[in-house]
Amino acid sequence: MASFKIAQNTTFKAEVEIPRVGFEPVKVECEFQYRDRKELSKYYDKWNSERDALAKEAMKDGATWESATAGQIALEIEQLKETLVSWSFDEEFTDEAIAELVSTCVGAPIAIINAYKKAYEVAARGN
Repeated sequence: MASFKIAQNTTFKAEVEIPRVGFEPVKVECEFQYRDRKELSKYYDKWNSERDALAKEAMKDGATWESATAGQIALEIEQLKETLVSWSFDEEFTDEAIAELVSTCVGAPIAIINAYKKAYEVAARGN
């Protein structure tokens, strides 16, 4: 019988396909912070609340694409800082590199967050 420990590792790795404008996606290994179900739900609630506030702000008269984009970039930087532990990009894993990734690779943040969510979904299904 295979042994199994209930306690989870503090981190886990997943391969993420990072979309690039004008090129094929590139596969990058990301190491994520593990969170238990209650802790994870707190982050999802926080992110959803922040996203909803950004959407509400963007609907106000006088709102600009520039301000809406700046808000979205700030949220995505925060999300990646709260989930990632390391990555296999050539650039060192730093706050500045996260900000550069989010600012220049429009599809990267959602690809990384989706890979994070998918890891939990697969575990919940038992696959």
